[in-house]
Amino acid sequence: MENLLPLLIAIPLGMAFVNLLLSKFLKNISPYLTLLVVVFQLGLVIGYLGHPAFVYTMGGWGPPIGITLVWDALSQLLILVISVIALAVTLFALPYMRQYTAQSKFYSLYLLMIAGMNGVVLTGDFFNLFVFLEIASIASYALVAFGVEAEELEASFKYLVLGGVSSTLILLGIALLYATTGTLNLADLAASLPWQNHRLLIFFIFALLITGFGLKSAMVPFHAWLPDAHPSAPAPISAMLSGLIIKALGIYAIIRVFFIVLGIVPIVQTILLVLGALSMVVGVLLAVGQWDFKRLLAYHSISQMGYVMVGIALATPLGILGGLFHLINHAVFKSLLFLCSGSFEYATGTRQLKQLGGLIRRMPWSGTSCSVAALSISGVPPFNGFWSKLIIIIALFQAKYYFLAAVTVFVSFMTLISFIKVQKYALFGSLPERLERVKESPALMVAGMVILALLCVGLGLLYPFYGNQLLAAAQQLISQPDQYLQYALP
Repeated sequence: MENLLPLLIAIPLGMAFVNLLLSKFLKNISPYLTLLVVVFQLGLVIGYLGHPAFVYTMGGWGPPIGITLVWDALSQLLILVISVIALAVTLFALPYMRQYTAQSKFYSLYLLMIAGMNGVVLTGDFFNLFVFLEIASIASYALVAFGVEAEELEASFKYLVLGGVSSTLILLGIALLYATTGTLNLADLAASLPWQNHRLLIFFIFALLITGFGLKSAMVPFHAWLPDAHPSAPAPISAMLSGLIIKALGIYAIIRVFFIVLGIVPIVQTILLVLGALSMVVGVLLAVGQWDFKRLLAYHSISQMGYVMVGIALATPLGILGGLFHLINHAVFKSLLFLCSGSFEYATGTRQLKQLGGLIRRMPWSGTSCSVAALSISGVPPFNGFWSKLIIIIALFQAKYYFLAAVTVFVSFMTLISFIKVQKYALFGSLPERLERVKESPALMVAGMVILALLCVGLGLLYPFYGNQLLAAAQQLISQPDQYLQYALP
């Protein structure tokens, strides 16, 4: 079964090009081909769940010379999240994207984005991490501009420019690491980083990589591209950008590189804590005053990623556990919120909160799903967001970061206020006269939202029974990175 691991990259990557060819002869095949790919990926990932960590060597060339794919607790967790969210988003996209032309190009770019994220998560080689990161990034630049209106093109251009800066910084950091160590294999780097003779150079490399991956994850002050890119993209892509891209290309890469490979050092830990705290506060304060639903959600993406970074950067077992759990929860409830915003815009033609109202009566499935997601992101018990936020706050108190714990509580309160506004203006209140004929979204769009809404409830209610088992292995890998060398090096 280990030999099937490359299919998680090869199938979506290959189908992205096969789809373009087949769509020339079978015009409506692209959506169903894409759905087949994501269902296959989810089935393969479920088959791998619980499998012991192993390394797949491409062409039989072992590390550090050959290209490797690594299946361990952290990559398993991220691939599972990518597969589940991709299935829900694909179901939603099937009817939603019919309002656009050139659907075959959309689904090919969408598959390229999935392949790139899978590659980033699975690769055991630093240069290939960069290659897959670029595949996912370039596809997402195009998808943000897919509507080809002025707003979309401007947002995509800003995203492309800042993404290009990010990629350049990451590539320079990789080049300097290679010049210093003579290897690009992640495990080999972990074993041979020459701290004694190149301390200043290594800290310069750290600065390059923190800035590069900080841009990819939209951490404050590297967040300028996100508030424009997320609202401008079609709703399924907004869900993928917020739910997966900023995690796989940003947060996951930071965890893998700085905690498992290069090893966390106090100054890097402090920088990540500060960036996380800034992101939490700045993101939520900017979100509170927004009336564009998708723009409000975009700012909350910045804020919620701050929670994840603060938890992980604590580098305590409980903090890492809370950060990982919030990463999963955010992928679920933020993807759901963007799908709900897309559903409302699909039915009403607007995403301005002041022009909505009473939608839960006309669109009960979309409205209820939105309400569940709003309660989840606000940290209301017993939904999933409550548990991860609670764990992070307790971890901050245990680590004696009392002020930061108070800031985290404040941010959670402001998030609740923000989503009370969403529910008041979009879901409840009086229904505007022009919306009296609004109908529920198509069944497949509803199915995608309901899957994620059930996950918000299930991850919350069942956390006391499954939480530690689901996250313990990944948490231990981050806390004890020496485990990585035991299976990643021959």
